[in-house]
Amino acid sequence: LVLGGDGTLLQAARDIAMRDIPLLGINLGTLGYLAEVDSDNVEAALQHLVKDEYETEQRMMLSGTTTTGDSAFALNDIVISRSGSLKVIHYHIYVNGQFLKGYSADGIIIATPTGSTGYNLSAGGPIVEPKAQLMVLTPICPHTLNTRSIVLSAEDEIEIEICEGRDGGIQTVEVNFDGAHCVALKTGDRIRIKRSSQETRILKLSKLSFLEVLHRKMSEV
Repeated sequence: LVLGGDGTLLQAARDIAMRDIPLLGINLGTLGYLAEVDSDNVEAALQHLVKDEYETEQRMMLSGTTTTGDSAFALNDIVISRSGSLKVIHYHIYVNGQFLKGYSADGIIIATPTGSTGYNLSAGGPIVEPKAQLMVLTPICPHTLNTRSIVLSAEDEIEIEICEGRDGGIQTVEVNFDGAHCVALKTGDRIRIKRSSQETRILKLSKLSFLEVLHRKMSEV
């Protein structure tokens, strides 16, 4: 049982990623998509849990490994953003070893379907059904008029290279895993992102569909 908001559940998912333990979120935060049980309904939820009246959803996770030797899991997203100054970031994206595109932007979000309703949504990315198997790449404030999110297969492997700054100087960026674990990178460094072999199992007590939940949550905003 995870008491808190979606951020607490994301932390729990990373902490026990290797243990294959299902999670049930008790929402003590505000707008929660992952923590479905409200604090007023805990007793009823526990009764359903004891009676095995629930379903289990398998949620894909991401694994990120940098050329500096750091690695971590993420259930929601891996975000590369500028560090310190307000200068835009220049980076190159490769998919399965093939160059895809170069970007100048404030950063980029690589999101799972679970994370599509988080930072990805705020940055203009698509909402994805959470049990889907795919990855979404959404630039953050790109300095172009025709940049859109890119949807890739869950089996693809993404590599992002930090390039030189506009003046040829060294760029420094931050890589955040689910907005918590942070790694610093600089010009010449790379991060390789792929589907993790680990998954997060989330218990669902409600019979509401994802679209019904989405409608309710968006009506609360």
